[in-house]
Amino acid sequence: MAVSKQLEDLYDDTTVDPVYYAKAHVLNTAIQKIGMGRYQYYLFVCAGFGWFADSVWPLINALILTPVIAEFDFNGPFLSLAANIGLLVGAIVWGLGSDVWGRRWSFNLTLLIAGVFGLSAGGSPNLLTLASLLAVVGVGVGGNMPVDSAVFLDFVPASHQYLLTVMSVWWSLGQLLISLLAWPLIANFSCSTSASTCSKSENMGWRYLLFTLGALTLVLSMIRFFAFNLLESPRFLVGIGRDQSAVNVIHQIAAYNSTTTNLSLEDLTSVDEKHVNQDGVALRPVLSETSIFTTTHIKALFATRKMAISTSLLITLWGIIGLASTLYNSFLPYLLTSRGAQFDDGNLYITYRNQVILSVIGVPGAFLAGWAVELPYIGRKGTLTISSGLTGAFLFASTTARSSNQLLGWNCAYVFFSNIMYGVLYAISPEIFPAKDRGTGNALVSTATRVFGVIAPVIALYANLSTAVPVYISGALIIFAGFLALFLPFEPRGKASM
Repeated sequence: MAVSKQLEDLYDDTTVDPVYYAKAHVLNTAIQKIGMGRYQYYLFVCAGFGWFADSVWPLINALILTPVIAEFDFNGPFLSLAANIGLLVGAIVWGLGSDVWGRRWSFNLTLLIAGVFGLSAGGSPNLLTLASLLAVVGVGVGGNMPVDSAVFLDFVPASHQYLLTVMSVWWSLGQLLISLLAWPLIANFSCSTSASTCSKSENMGWRYLLFTLGALTLVLSMIRFFAFNLLESPRFLVGIGRDQSAVNVIHQIAAYNSTTTNLSLEDLTSVDEKHVNQDGVALRPVLSETSIFTTTHIKALFATRKMAISTSLLITLWGIIGLASTLYNSFLPYLLTSRGAQFDDGNLYITYRNQVILSVIGVPGAFLAGWAVELPYIGRKGTLTISSGLTGAFLFASTTARSSNQLLGWNCAYVFFSNIMYGVLYAISPEIFPAKDRGTGNALVSTATRVFGVIAPVIALYANLSTAVPVYISGALIIFAGFLALFLPFEPRGKASM
């Protein structure tokens, strides 16, 4: 197997803890020498299940909104509000927890929770039960992105970090699958939009959709449990003083990839010998000092001026884009239906047919994003800025539509570039955060987008969704976020994430 050359480190020992930096460099070198192999490709698939879940479960709230309102007769944004509260809790608990109790439990439990409670949600007898169960689903789903991106970067060679951007193809495939399922189920097993009453027996489509997606999520969680053995992060193990276990993990990866590694325990312990305090006592790298939540990891993300600027900008980016996209995406099927009614062709069939078309458009965006982030002079920041600008521009353009087909065309362009934007955003953040605080950093940015995801439905409760105002607000916010991306102090292209 050809081995790629060792890339320059993203940080130096003045940016992060010097002991951590030295040990992370040793581990990076060892993983780079092992190269991209069977273990990493299997991990790409299993971690991709997290992107899949993060795509389908938030979207399902929008897909089932029309028939659920017909059956339970409530103000639509309340359902999205409940789901986003769950996503917020999940992002905080699992993201922070992955830096405390390790990656494995978080990685394996998040999908299981989503599958069990998602399946149960299909049998909901009333709105309160449905909203509560979908909130618990959100607790599971909310942890997928913070944890899974950290897991993938912990094991992938630096030369293949761009695959974290390509990972968004799972997000696009999730949207496509759920739209393909929603199209026949909701269009054929829902009450007529003109019906004055809507009984459960006449409105089983959304329940069938929840049963199907819940069962599929359970299958994916079982694959993670039984078909793929996720090893604990070697960086996490080093941080809790288990250097030998970290070395063992590296050797297990090499064996799984049918190769070898010369990493030894002495390679790590020698770092301690070089970094001692005034009393000659070895300084211990700080990854996870305790098994309880503390502010240690949060403080580390603001320890230097450069790190503080980087973390603050990333939190701001995620918050702005989270507000804009949730405000628009959560009610996209409703907007399509209401606009379609204005164009005299609004019905469930056309609404969900268009949703399928939009989902297909998003798939190639993931591969284009993976190519663009490796381009010289453009990289991650440039790709994020360009895609955000075009996403906002096409949102503005959609307000000029005078027919359903025109609206669909503008939305196709919006979805294509927004998938590129999200692919880069989901990758650049964990790449920039040091592994010792990556779960916490991912939790902070995910919390920002989830907080505004909670605010978006509240705004929708008081906004007139039949006007173009929410679209203008969303477009302006996304363009502004793209501009802010230019000021990030770190560019991960061509650098080894630490």
